[in-house]
Amino acid sequence: MNDYGFYKTIGGVKMPALDAFRRSALTFDRACCASPVCMPSRTSVFSGLYPHITGAYYNDCDPWNRSDLLKRTETMPECFKRNGYETFGRGKLFHARLPKPRLEAMWDNRPIYGGGFGPFPEEKDLQFADDRFFSFKAWEGPDTDFPDVVNASAVVDFLGKDHDKPFFLTLGLWKPHTPFTAPKRFFDMYSIDDIPPVPPGFKPDDLDDVSAPAKKLIDVWGERFKRTGTTDPALWRRYVHAYCACTTFADWTLGMVLDALDKSKYADNTIVIFCSDNGFHCGEKNHWEKSTLWEQAARCPAFIRAPGMSSAGKASACPVSFMDFYPTLVDYCRLNPPKHTLEGHTLRSLVDDPGSKRTQPVLTTYGEGHTSLGDDRWRYIRYPDGTEELYDHTKDPHEFHNLAADPACADVKKSFQPWIPKTWAQSLGGRLG
Repeated sequence: MNDYGFYKTIGGVKMPALDAFRRSALTFDRACCASPVCMPSRTSVFSGLYPHITGAYYNDCDPWNRSDLLKRTETMPECFKRNGYETFGRGKLFHARLPKPRLEAMWDNRPIYGGGFGPFPEEKDLQFADDRFFSFKAWEGPDTDFPDVVNASAVVDFLGKDHDKPFFLTLGLWKPHTPFTAPKRFFDMYSIDDIPPVPPGFKPDDLDDVSAPAKKLIDVWGERFKRTGTTDPALWRRYVHAYCACTTFADWTLGMVLDALDKSKYADNTIVIFCSDNGFHCGEKNHWEKSTLWEQAARCPAFIRAPGMSSAGKASACPVSFMDFYPTLVDYCRLNPPKHTLEGHTLRSLVDDPGSKRTQPVLTTYGEGHTSLGDDRWRYIRYPDGTEELYDHTKDPHEFHNLAADPACADVKKSFQPWIPKTWAQSLGGRLG
């Protein structure tokens, strides 16, 4: 899920459930993931360790089986369980294979059901015969064809029951991930004519001032943008339309859970954290999907609601990392922490005072030596060959103008240098994209 509806980057994207819920929560306007793809991002959230420490840089890296460090690492659900909590997990969680004994030990609920991508359009309805993921379809079957609905319904059922112990509950939605299928009523909520012809972050010559390593990252999905984009703007608009429909569908699904929580006996003593695992391009930087170091892939929706908080309905402009969620929950729940060092920092001071500041920028990486750092104004990117990018978000929110070569910005670049990782774990493998 990107910034379109949550941060209102594109007007008219409907997210009524989250819009209502955020009035009781603190929104983080500058929240970023540790990695711009699913598996490494989720590995970081659940372990509290950055990709440059574990080597989990790419999807399909099989982190929990290949990394000796992660084999010894106590995950978030394991920490809660050791501290006496009931653990309940459904949906897209780790998005990686875990040894069955460890998976069984993490979660108390049975069956441990994830679901999966889809439903996929029939072959006759695919836009491109060789790419069933990059497709869209207004779905006319039952809502329960979608794993997200099945999983959300299970969570609603869980919240309606009596529990003898405090619980740690995690729900992972698949949408708005490709394929862009959603119940037809969500497509019908949008007129294709109301969808911008091109996203506001698109500029035809945007890549003229970036280096070869940057351009390599936009090519991981091959011809996806070239098949639509400026070569077929009508088809591009239909894809953005479908992405908006899937975003609203995800919002509706989350609304089921949030409504059930607020009507339950647990409403007043439950902490809620919401986030996406990475951002998403819909043509910005001539790219579809994620897997870049730019703002569009690094910045993600995020908020927190904690009992008794005074900052409900407010927003914090302070940059935060998804690495902060594990230590935040350890802090709030007064857990006996894991033995390994958690790389993030508790968000409790920001919840108490949303106007407070941090000096440390937020780190996003995507492969050895691929560094992206963001603060409340700038994004600095450095590639393994030493090439750089620098963007001033106060003047250039879409990162059109690379200022890295501007002598006037030398001190800005210098301020980010201490936060570049000094050592990089060897990659566990996997694939770009």
